[in-house]
Amino acid sequence: MVTMRISHTKGRGKKIHLLIDDEYRITTDIDFWAEHYIKDGTEIDEEEWQALVDEINYKKAVSKCYDLLSRRDHSVKELRTKLLRTVDADNAERAIAHMQELGYLDDEKYADALLNYLMNSKNMSRSFIKQEMFKRGVPADIINNLLEDTEIDNVSSAKELILTKYRTKLQAENGREKVIAAMMRKGFSYSDVKTALEELEYGEE
Repeated sequence: MVTMRISHTKGRGKKIHLLIDDEYRITTDIDFWAEHYIKDGTEIDEEEWQALVDEINYKKAVSKCYDLLSRRDHSVKELRTKLLRTVDADNAERAIAHMQELGYLDDEKYADALLNYLMNSKNMSRSFIKQEMFKRGVPADIINNLLEDTEIDNVSSAKELILTKYRTKLQAENGREKVIAAMMRKGFSYSDVKTALEELEYGEE
């Protein structure tokens, strides 16, 4: 059996660099190395080395999950996409499963909170909400089930958005046409925008 000699050197901060036969291979941190310490000069085989590398990469994946989820909630798909930029697929999936077990990653809860934000804080239209949720990686079946059970008043949302974002633009030259075009780009129908503008201008009947 072919064996290799492992050793380590300290890097900046908490970094620990691992070497095989005096050649640099991978970086971990002092916490991981304290837990998995191997005395310099120890002979290990390829299988043992790969197992160690795998645990290092898994720890990196978990740390990345905590970092991303501490900033904001993510869908599973969204988190996976970000993890795969720096982590191998197997350890990305292990880390995702761990986050799900801890309750930090749940597509249904994420979708519900996102819907509430897009509907009540951003005043988005139904079609734009659906598009935005899909873009953020929420599975189609969850989106459809959620929207089926949610009443979204596009006219009310359009009125609120006009008042908060486009009130000044309405006063400009060709303002009405520009506002209608902007609102339609956000997924509102011409009819809904026209109704919203009329209700704002003349008051509801």
